[in-house]
Amino acid sequence: MTLKVLAVDDSLTIRELLRSCLVNAGFDVDVAVDGVDGLEKLPAACPDVVITDINMPRMNGFEFIDALRGGENPTSVPILVLTTESAAELKQKARDAGATGWIVKPFDETKLVSAIRRVANYAA
Repeated sequence: MTLKVLAVDDSLTIRELLRSCLVNAGFDVDVAVDGVDGLEKLPAACPDVVITDINMPRMNGFEFIDALRGGENPTSVPILVLTTESAAELKQKARDAGATGWIVKPFDETKLVSAIRRVANYAA
């Protein structure tokens, strides 16, 4: 089974790096430019794992996680936060909102792929 990933990041460069890395690892990848776009694409993407940045326009990562976990159609899909932020209080805020894990940019491709597989298997 091919794992499906929805990557949400306002940086075109990061979206393309993620797409390239994850497609090369055998994943099916959809991308979104912010949390609003991510919520709109979520039903069609039907992801096994969501990756989200924190600092984005329109809807930031915390708001996006809150919407996924407590919105009209809450989901238990694993959520990995991929961000330049590394403060402990932000990590805790993400965990409290329902994030599964936290990865600091720039990301190591091997570790990212491993984390995706690990949280997807954990959720299965």
